[in-house]
Amino acid sequence: MVRNNPLRGWQVDRTAIRHVGHSLQRPECILAQRDGTLWAADARGGAMRIAPNGHQRLVLPMAAAGTGESANFDTRYVQSQGSLPNGMAFLQSGEIVVANWGTDSVDVMDRQGHVRRMFDRIDGQPLGKANFVLRDRQGRIWLTVTTRMSPWTDSINARATDGYIAVVDDKGPRIVADGFEGTNEVRMDAAEEWLYVVESNARRISRLRVQPDGCLGEREVFGPRKLPGFPDGVAFDAYGNLWVTLVMTDRLVAITPDGELLTLLDDGNPEATRALDAHYEARTLTPEIMAAACGTLAPWMASLTFGGPDLQTVYLGSLRGTTLPSFRSPVAGLAPIHWNEHVHA
Repeated sequence: MVRNNPLRGWQVDRTAIRHVGHSLQRPECILAQRDGTLWAADARGGAMRIAPNGHQRLVLPMAAAGTGESANFDTRYVQSQGSLPNGMAFLQSGEIVVANWGTDSVDVMDRQGHVRRMFDRIDGQPLGKANFVLRDRQGRIWLTVTTRMSPWTDSINARATDGYIAVVDDKGPRIVADGFEGTNEVRMDAAEEWLYVVESNARRISRLRVQPDGCLGEREVFGPRKLPGFPDGVAFDAYGNLWVTLVMTDRLVAITPDGELLTLLDDGNPEATRALDAHYEARTLTPEIMAAACGTLAPWMASLTFGGPDLQTVYLGSLRGTTLPSFRSPVAGLAPIHWNEHVHA
């Protein structure tokens, strides 16, 4: 048990929340650089670079220009048509590796918007809904695939267990764990001994011990066996607390090292959340019910990132927001792998 955990009894002061960026589209994932530059995934097919002074530059392939501007909810969010960058990670070269939710592929984009396909098949089969990518200290890329069902929303009522985790190393991409319910973001602890896995459709966090060869050990649940919403984004702080966003419920919680659940911010719509939960239990969820469950700060709160010079500024990503809400945390985040690398802005 962590003594004097700074999060115990602390909640986000809503009056102190500041919004970074403007006119963003589906800023699901956020990367923070040491100099204060932010990169937010963008539904137009690339990423929005936000400089420390607030200047924005949309970086995207020419072929993607103009996409996402007028598409409706069903086309872009349920059917997931067109390029939809989801999870992102910096390579040591400064390029960005992207899990593309729309094209079911893993791509690499440079700072000018040139994109190359890394792969879109694994073990001879199409990837499915590529969700998140994470690079570890050994240079390996960890990929999560949420489901192979289409549309992906069907996997929630079905409680489909077709989500999986793949690793990409010098042997190429290969599946190292499967049978997950809605695999979403993954993170490693400070020692990179455990891989923590968001299972959105099961409403839980699992973890697996990482083996030297990239294989994963047996799975165990971390924290509550059932969270009060669909977990989406996760990030560790320096005290070992795992911060978790609950999408649609639009709540930010943290799981302490000893498994206690703390609520840090609740921006949900209580009535819509009750309907969402009831239909989830009955396995009768529809995109319309899901769409109605939405907060106002970061609608469909998806990811979170620690940034700022001291890693104590938290940025919230979302699937339906246009800005990045930010606030100060009482504890620093765990430094990302790229934090101590020379990554050009």
